[in-house]
Amino acid sequence: MQTPPMLVLPIPMIIALVLGALLIRIAISGERPPFLMALLAACALQSLIVSLRQHYGIDALLPLQPVTATFVPPLTWLAFQTASFRPFSLPRDLVHLAAPAFAAFCVIFAPGTLDVVVPGVFVLYGVAILVKLRRSGDDLPLARLEAGRLPARLWGGIGLALILSALSDALIALAVMTGQSWLPPLIISVFSSAALLAIGLLSVSPSATGEPEPETMAEPPHPSEEDAHLIQRLDALLQSETLYLDPALTLARLARRLHVPVKQLSSAINLVSGENVSRYINAHRIHHACRALEDGANVTDAMLSSGFNTKSNFNREFRRITGTTPSEWKPGPTDQR
Repeated sequence: MQTPPMLVLPIPMIIALVLGALLIRIAISGERPPFLMALLAACALQSLIVSLRQHYGIDALLPLQPVTATFVPPLTWLAFQTASFRPFSLPRDLVHLAAPAFAAFCVIFAPGTLDVVVPGVFVLYGVAILVKLRRSGDDLPLARLEAGRLPARLWGGIGLALILSALSDALIALAVMTGQSWLPPLIISVFSSAALLAIGLLSVSPSATGEPEPETMAEPPHPSEEDAHLIQRLDALLQSETLYLDPALTLARLARRLHVPVKQLSSAINLVSGENVSRYINAHRIHHACRALEDGANVTDAMLSSGFNTKSNFNREFRRITGTTPSEWKPGPTDQR
């Protein structure tokens, strides 16, 4: 009696199905901005096209593959910008259609250049994301302050994934030039698909906490009187309206309320307090949590009422500020507020 053949799916098809399932789930829940969903869809589509062409022999998709591939980097950049820095602007962002348009031009008129054009687009956008993160530091104006440094780390990982995807294309070209015809399918199945999966999964990662932030070692420049006055205004605003209790609070929202540029507010907080914006706001939240614990609230209620969504972040920040855990904390004589 013969054993019936097992259904085996290639790696790119599995990744396409995983990303597609995530996209459907997110679309139903309405949790993500449009460009993050478009990025996830582009990664799923590219994995599907790779699978159909590489493993199922649909060669008619060969001219389409480089064009759809070059949609991924600009969509990644737009998702990064709109999730972290600014809203979408059609006149400003329309230029990013140039990447897939140029790839389509090369498919028709200069197919021999695609081995350089497609990896180049991935490297260009990957480097652009890393440079933008380096210049902005940890302060992403539209990112929730409660998430700490995690959003910057996630986008840094996505930028690296774009660059690694370009590296896989370079390895494929090298294998073809050296006559290793068995290597390109393996590289595409494993290396390229892994990069697409990483981009897709990182783009939909839930807000979570990173590692404890290192203490600032270098002595910061002295704050100006203008910086000190701005922090006084910030503290007055936080105390009068308790904005820090909102888990969705962002640096951009604070800057708008104070009618100052985002960079000016971020710089003033760093210079006056020696902390970044997230830790500065979290200090206000922890003081509120301490008062809630004094009034008899349990740890979970104190956490949620103070603007924290995750217990690990709450416990870490509580220990950083008070030196103990929420369950062990007891106010001393100087802690009564």
